[in-house]
Amino acid sequence: MLERSTHLRKELGGGSLTALPIVETEEQNISAYIPTNLISITDGQIYLTPDLFQKAILPAVDVGKSVSRVGGKAHLPAYRAVAGDLRLFYSQFEELEVFSRFGSRLDEHTRQTLARGRAVREALKQAQYDPLAAADQIAILVAATAGLFDNLVPDRVVEVSTRIRELLSEQLPRLKASIEAGNKLSDQDREALVKLAQEAVAWKPASR
Repeated sequence: MLERSTHLRKELGGGSLTALPIVETEEQNISAYIPTNLISITDGQIYLTPDLFQKAILPAVDVGKSVSRVGGKAHLPAYRAVAGDLRLFYSQFEELEVFSRFGSRLDEHTRQTLARGRAVREALKQAQYDPLAAADQIAILVAATAGLFDNLVPDRVVEVSTRIRELLSEQLPRLKASIEAGNKLSDQDREALVKLAQEAVAWKPASR
């Protein structure tokens, strides 16, 4: 995305335009001439990879190759508090997952890291036509990074995430409004979200 890609004439209303160029890469080569030039002039890029798409990981955003030069400053304070180390952890998890395929013996720490990474990956998936509010995303990420999804199967992660969103609106409407208003996430707020997520994990659908 390129902010203020052009300025409009005052007599025509003034203001500026934001450009969102889209490029199709060949064989996922982002170092080619056109992608490189776009990367150099934009404020960041969202890289979608067919590998993730084929694994049904949607949106298929490669967090390692996606960059934002202004995102940290534009994010809500609660985002920065929750997701500060998430990108680094997720990148390390993806590398570890690749190497773990070559060996059958994994120590307990490695198994726990892989379990949490897979849980985070499930939590990052988003259903089509189902946008999440900022507070909902933060509540789910708090649960994932706290390890509450580690022992859940993928379908259960989806159920629990949906339940977290419901409970957040029902039980913590003030906290939800506070997050979306741009207020910082305190330790007490985080504890409240973890407790709410624990309730969601313990919950079982009526059909079960």
